[in-house]
Amino acid sequence: MTASRRKFRFGVTLLALASRAEWVEKCRRAEELGYDVVGVADHLGLPAPFPALMLAAEATERVRLTTFVLNAPFYNPALLARDVATADLFSDGRVELGLGAGYVRAEFESAGIAFESGGQRVEQLATTVATLRRLFADPEYRPRPAQPAGPPLIIAGSGDRLLRVAAEYADIVALPGAAPAYNGGPLQLLGPAATDGRIAFLRELLGSRIEDVELNILLQRVVPPSERSAALERYGPYLPSDVAEHLEELPALLIGTPKEMAEELEQRRERFGFSYVTVLEDSMEQLAPVMELLR
Repeated sequence: MTASRRKFRFGVTLLALASRAEWVEKCRRAEELGYDVVGVADHLGLPAPFPALMLAAEATERVRLTTFVLNAPFYNPALLARDVATADLFSDGRVELGLGAGYVRAEFESAGIAFESGGQRVEQLATTVATLRRLFADPEYRPRPAQPAGPPLIIAGSGDRLLRVAAEYADIVALPGAAPAYNGGPLQLLGPAATDGRIAFLRELLGSRIEDVELNILLQRVVPPSERSAALERYGPYLPSDVAEHLEELPALLIGTPKEMAEELEQRRERFGFSYVTVLEDSMEQLAPVMELLR
């Protein structure tokens, strides 16, 4: 199935947690709205990923569950494999494992974990991924994940080294739509030209695997027309110069009426191959009518 023909999937990454009841309610609301995937981020100050996913599994019936995404340098690969396999087993095979190299220097420092160079962090990611693949391929490994080869693997990021790892191992490649301006620096949104370049590079690396790999984009915000000016003010400092006056062209933002947004997502699927679209919690309700149109 070509990327432009692949059916859309929609995910939401939940962030805030005030109580068990609130978390359960949000997970059920995401399923009710028609989301395919409920995700949990991996940042200090947010819910711990695996307990949150297990509660999401108990609260829902259909949605798949993902870490979106774990900072691989935070985890011992063998211990991570045990957590992943257990979560997949206890959710009856609904887990998708998202991994990245990590980019928030302050979180590494708070956790007492060395913030290595980008290349070293990608090497840690590659080691983690290779270990997971090896362990889950062993029929003697215990606990056995419910999915025979282990959960589908999402690798998130946009740098050359990371995309090489993704091309070798990932079932899903997630482009964040933003990248640090320098090692550990603030995120800068990627414009369409830069995204074209990243996709072209990834396609070349994937070769014949391109038809088997799903491409994901994380939308930073879903913006109705009435909030366009506010979005320009909010994201202005992070915009590439070539699209400063054309917010609608940014892959990490989705702006317009539901009909306009649906058409835009179809165009992005055709141009970039993005068929798996993830939003953050504060855009969960806004994307719902767009999903309905696309289905």
